[in-house]
Amino acid sequence: MDPLRIVFLDRDTLPASIDIPAPEVPHEWVAHGRTRPEQVAERIRDADIVVTNKVVLNAAVLQQASRLRMVALTATGTDNVDLDACNQRRIIVSNVRDYAVHTVPEHTFSLMLALRRNLLAYRQSVADGRWHDSGQFCYFDFPVRDLAGSTLGIIGRGALGEAVAEIARAFDMRVQFAARRDAGSLTEDYTSFTHVLRTSDVISLHCPLNDQTRGMISDAEFALMERKPLLINTARGGLVDERALERALQSGQISGAGFDVATQEPPAPDHPILRLLRFPNFILTPHVAWASEEAIRAMAHQVRDNIEAFCRESPRNVVAGFHG
Repeated sequence: MDPLRIVFLDRDTLPASIDIPAPEVPHEWVAHGRTRPEQVAERIRDADIVVTNKVVLNAAVLQQASRLRMVALTATGTDNVDLDACNQRRIIVSNVRDYAVHTVPEHTFSLMLALRRNLLAYRQSVADGRWHDSGQFCYFDFPVRDLAGSTLGIIGRGALGEAVAEIARAFDMRVQFAARRDAGSLTEDYTSFTHVLRTSDVISLHCPLNDQTRGMISDAEFALMERKPLLINTARGGLVDERALERALQSGQISGAGFDVATQEPPAPDHPILRLLRFPNFILTPHVAWASEEAIRAMAHQVRDNIEAFCRESPRNVVAGFHG
């Protein structure tokens, strides 16, 4: 068998310190740090397998890759790949799964705790001399709330949503999982989407971005949030209308928000989400919830395993392509 040409389009999306183990098949490995949209077609033209994290593979560029047989994603999300085009071309698309079941929930609770207890505001006030000026052992400039006894609404019940729920119960939080907003009927262990919005003290998003979920939290949804919850988003930026989020923070419809994602990554200097940093009850981190060292190593091994399984003609973690 001729060596496979494997092209990694955005190696710089993973730390240089993390090695991706080489698949045990004859191959040529070509790694590009970054790939601009206008470079994609040329770089995948002669590839048998493309490895990508966030580079967009649309129908137009896929059409020009006549040798392409597999797309190996270094992420769970698939919104950067035209799955319909891959199905038509019988290109296997495999993602990685459950590698972030510790790191994302831990980051979720880091945001939740920091906001619920106003850690950043207190840290800044100490740096500004407020503790010294207070003249006593403590001061109460910002509210501090316990998680215990509060209600957590989770939107998305995959491995990450379930892991967040497990941690929440350890904090003695009440957990409710939201049904799909268009659900015609409810099973016993789901709560209506609207009820979750109305009754949660914290709402955490753990669902994929697709046509059904894009913009699922906007002005109408914020208006339903009677308990002025925290909104935590470690999933995808497009789930939330960022201008509506700004209005909700400005008006006090929510108590605060912790985001690890944005609709544009990285956001341009004039992007709406960067304006939110003026609010002391908003935290933005640069899409690193998934990025613990342990999680990235697990992900890298899954990518290798996916490629090897494909080469054995028994592909795994398949989200598109021909199941022969």
